[in-house]
Amino acid sequence: MPMEKDPQQGGTNKDGSKNAKYCSYCMVNGEFKGDFKSSKEMVRFVKDKLKEQGVGCMKRWFYTSHISQLERWKK
Repeated sequence: MPMEKDPQQGGTNKDGSKNAKYCSYCMVNGEFKGDFKSSKEMVRFVKDKLKEQGVGCMKRWFYTSHISQLERWKK
């Protein structure tokens, strides 16, 4: 999610500072939110949030196209 679309302008780290990698829907107090078992589940969630915010189809695809490459999903 682009941070400018995030109502909180980013998630938060354990120390309360802003997290530049993850939005407030994904990261709170340094912990990932949601019970996502896969990047596909997260993509669906983010696309739905972006749609709620009025983001068009092509932008939703673009903004979620790299979720599977985030550190969260690397093993």
